[in-house]
Amino acid sequence: MSKFSSDLKDDLIQTAEALADAAGEAILPYFRGQSLGIENKLSGGFDPVTVADRAAEQAMRKVLQQRRPQDAILGEEFGASEGTSGLTWVLDPIDGTRGFMAGTPTWGVLISVADDAGPVLGVIDQPYTKERFIGGLGRADWTGPLGTRPLGVRQQTELDQAVLFTTFPEVGTPDEGAAFRRVADQVKLVRYGMDCYAYALLAAGQIDLVIEAGLQAYDIQAPIAAIQAAGGVVTNWQGAPAHNGGTVVAAATPELHAAALALIAG
Repeated sequence: MSKFSSDLKDDLIQTAEALADAAGEAILPYFRGQSLGIENKLSGGFDPVTVADRAAEQAMRKVLQQRRPQDAILGEEFGASEGTSGLTWVLDPIDGTRGFMAGTPTWGVLISVADDAGPVLGVIDQPYTKERFIGGLGRADWTGPLGTRPLGVRQQTELDQAVLFTTFPEVGTPDEGAAFRRVADQVKLVRYGMDCYAYALLAAGQIDLVIEAGLQAYDIQAPIAAIQAAGGVVTNWQGAPAHNGGTVVAAATPELHAAALALIAG
């Protein structure tokens, strides 16, 4: 992390917060409204995108053009643009569009900064509840209606006492779903449907495990940075880096992480 000077760290964090502010301002007028403008991105199946998704990413790209035009961008809605700094902003304007459509406040804006090794800073922002989780570059805190608190994972090490979250009950392919259920059968509680909010809860010390499949880089890079800053462990199902997406195991402790990987492997 030595290549990140104090001034650069401050600038990246301030830029990330400016992005979150801009995205929230673009999104909130549409939340629980009648003008979502929903479209389906898939010819088969259902992968919704809303006017709010696109407006939020456009707002964030405008901030980056003003503040850090030298950086690359990878966004869910408008793809990749090149940079010269060696840093890439990875943006998911609304992670959890289905939840957004349904009016649940469990979606979020995902913002991360990555270098060649992976994400170094992550923000999970929930504009409606006014919660912001920031991890990396010396930060590990969250703000919300109760003020500002440090991020920190729970120290649960026993799988049979763990709380496990995932977004979809199917968890990817049939084989991936079967692997997930081997873990789910051993934990104390399983909950579904939280999207990125589950990763925020893990970083804040409320739950113990998140296991998912079929993710994209923009789905997971911000959660990786936040959870690692909180003291947790995030890899793919083989124990390798997960910042390019695919399968993910996020765990509060190395013990839970190892136990989950062992069950997933069968």
